[in-house]
Amino acid sequence: MPQTTGSAFRLKYVTKNAFDRRALSTGAVFLPRGKMPRGGWPVISWAHGSVGLGDGCAPSRVGSAFPELERPYLANWMRQGYAIVATDYAGLGTPGLLAVQNHQSAGHNVIDMVKAGRDYAQKHLRHQRLARQWVAVGQSEGGGAAMYAARYATESEGRRLDYRGAVATGVPAHLERILSLLRPHVFPAPLPGMVTANGAYIFTSLRYVHPELGLDGVLTPLGRLTFDRAETECVIGFANSLEGVNASDAFAGPVASLPGWKEKVSEYTALPESGFDRPFFIGQGTKDASTPAGGVTEYVKALQQNGEPVTFKTYDNDHLGTWIESQPDAIPFVRALFARTGG
Repeated sequence: MPQTTGSAFRLKYVTKNAFDRRALSTGAVFLPRGKMPRGGWPVISWAHGSVGLGDGCAPSRVGSAFPELERPYLANWMRQGYAIVATDYAGLGTPGLLAVQNHQSAGHNVIDMVKAGRDYAQKHLRHQRLARQWVAVGQSEGGGAAMYAARYATESEGRRLDYRGAVATGVPAHLERILSLLRPHVFPAPLPGMVTANGAYIFTSLRYVHPELGLDGVLTPLGRLTFDRAETECVIGFANSLEGVNASDAFAGPVASLPGWKEKVSEYTALPESGFDRPFFIGQGTKDASTPAGGVTEYVKALQQNGEPVTFKTYDNDHLGTWIESQPDAIPFVRALFARTGG
């Protein structure tokens, strides 16, 4: 829990899953200390990065996977006078399996968490309210969720909310290209354990959402064992156990050879490139091994060519370092979003 928290609540709410069906998710609401502004606390809808697939990994149950980074990060937002609503994502701590990097599902979870937080405050809190105005903020997996929420928030929220914009760091752009490279002997040496773990989570989720792909048919016994473990193990311990393991050894054949692979994986991981109606900020690290700068730069170029309201900044840092370093730029950006009047 951020040190600036005045009170916090855990709740369960209805949203959508990767099958575009009604589903349950859980999440947390953090209210700042101090006097509530007239009209209620403006809202940051926080979208976290990968924590694992097991129900015991849900942040609202066990806290952040990276508390030394996430707690002060969220505390900085709360010092600005914002309430935080933080989804766990559908399937993480609720029925089903979390669909990692399915930005469509996660984006809906981010939007619906704002509605759920406002409803909870109105029904159960006597002297605390959440305002209609809100901004999406996400890192890594959550960066993709924030981007999807940014594109579809206005048309999804109706008149109940007033979406203002978004901040996304470590955005997993063009992820389908990296995933499609996987085959035996593709990597000459092991990748960092965290990268391997996150890759295992993605493939495990793909196997769940798209069983018709037949992913097990291109896995080695090691691959099947690793993906089975990925269904329950949380990210820190899982990543540590995969240090020194070459991800190539999980595959007995190229994943791109699976019938329908290209179409399914592109649809699963797609990020919107047009149709944004509010400003958004993207921060990217030049030393990011988890979401390489090349793919993000190409994604931003497409956004710019389409005339989308993107502000883009790079940092001489890695995946987690960029998340933290970007905040002095993100905070005034968000302040301006909340100060904006009109559409």
